[in-house]
Amino acid sequence: MLLLSSIGILFIHSAQSYIHGGQWKSQLAWFFIGSTIYTAVSLTNYSNFLKYSHWLWLAAVVMLALVLWSPLGKSIYGAKRWLDLGFYTFQPVEIAKLAGIVISASILTRSEVGDFRDSLQVLAKMALAISIPFLLILAQPDLGSSLVIPFFVFAQLYASNLSKRFFTTALVVFGVLLGAILIDNHNYVKFLEENNLTPSQGQGQYQETSWFPLKDYQRNRILNFVNPSKVDSQDSGWNREQSVISVASGGLFGKGVRQGSQAQLGYLPRSVAHNDFIFSVIAEEAGFIGSAVVISLFGILLANSLRIAGQAKDRFGTLLVLGVVALFSVHIFVNIAMTIGLMPITGLPLPFLSHGGTFMVSCCILLGLVQSVYRYRKDF
Repeated sequence: MLLLSSIGILFIHSAQSYIHGGQWKSQLAWFFIGSTIYTAVSLTNYSNFLKYSHWLWLAAVVMLALVLWSPLGKSIYGAKRWLDLGFYTFQPVEIAKLAGIVISASILTRSEVGDFRDSLQVLAKMALAISIPFLLILAQPDLGSSLVIPFFVFAQLYASNLSKRFFTTALVVFGVLLGAILIDNHNYVKFLEENNLTPSQGQGQYQETSWFPLKDYQRNRILNFVNPSKVDSQDSGWNREQSVISVASGGLFGKGVRQGSQAQLGYLPRSVAHNDFIFSVIAEEAGFIGSAVVISLFGILLANSLRIAGQAKDRFGTLLVLGVVALFSVHIFVNIAMTIGLMPITGLPLPFLSHGGTFMVSCCILLGLVQSVYRYRKDF
C-alpha cells in the first residue's frame, strides 16, 4: 500500500508538472488521512462490522439517495455522482461498495446455504440488499461502478457453495445481456449511418428512441472498443487513442519522470491523465519495467489477501476479504485494460494510484479490513 501510493503521488505530480498542478499535494494529504483510518480499522475487530452491517448499508443508501434527490447532489460533466457538504465534496458510491461487501458477507454468514430452495432464499435477501444501491448508482449514471458490484457479490456467493444451477442461470442471463448490448450498439451505428451523423453529432438523439437504458456517450465508448473506425478519433475516440500511444511509446525503460510528451503536452487530456489514465502516464515515463513493477505490486497485494482469506477464523472474515480481493481485481484489470485498448473506456480508477480523496480513503478502509481479519485470525 505504501509503495503503490508513493508511486501514485509521484506520477500524479509528473502528469501535472507542465501546468504546475497541485493535485499531488491533496493526494498526499488524503493518503495520510487514509493511512490513519486504515490503522484504526485494522486495530478494530472486524466482527463489529457484522454487528453493524445493516446500519452501514442504510447509511450508504441514504447518501446515494441524497445525491439524486436533494440539493446536496452535485453534477459534473452531466453525471450526478457527488455529495456537496460545502466544506467537502465526495462520492458516496465508494462507501456503497464497502457497504455492499459487508452486507453481502453478513447475509451469507447468517444464512444456511444448502439445497436449491435454501439458495433461493439467500438469493432473495441478497437481491433486495444489493439491487437498491445498484439501481441508485446506475441512475447517477455510473455504469462502471455499478458493474463492479456483481463481481464481488458473485465471488462471495461462489465461496459460499451456492447451488451450481444458480451460476449456470447467471451465465445465461449475462450472455443475454451482452447480446442485447451488442444489438443495441448495432442499431445505434445503423441510426448514425441512416441520418449521416457522427457519434458526436448524434449525441443524445438515439437514446430518445431506444428501449435500452444506455446513454449515447456510453454507446460511443462501447463503439470505440468494438469498432474504432466508426468513431471520430478527434472526439470520443481521442482518449483511447492517446492512451495507447502513451503506453506504446514508453519502450522498455520509459522516457523518464516528467519527460512523457503525451501527458506533458496535453495529448493525453490533463483532466484524466492524473486519475483514470494514470497507468498510461506510468507506462510512458517508466516503460515496460515500471509497468511490470506496478502490476507485480498489485499481484503481491491480491495474493497475500487471498492467503489471509484462508487464515480467517470464521466465514464472515473469509467472505469479507474475498469481496475486497474481487473489487480490487476488477478495478485493476478494467483500468489497465482500458488504457491499452482491451476494454471499453470506463470511469473506474486504479487503487492507490489514481487521484481521488474518497477513493483513496475507501481503499485504505478496505485494506484495513483485510489487515483486521489477519490480526484476529484463527491461529492468533
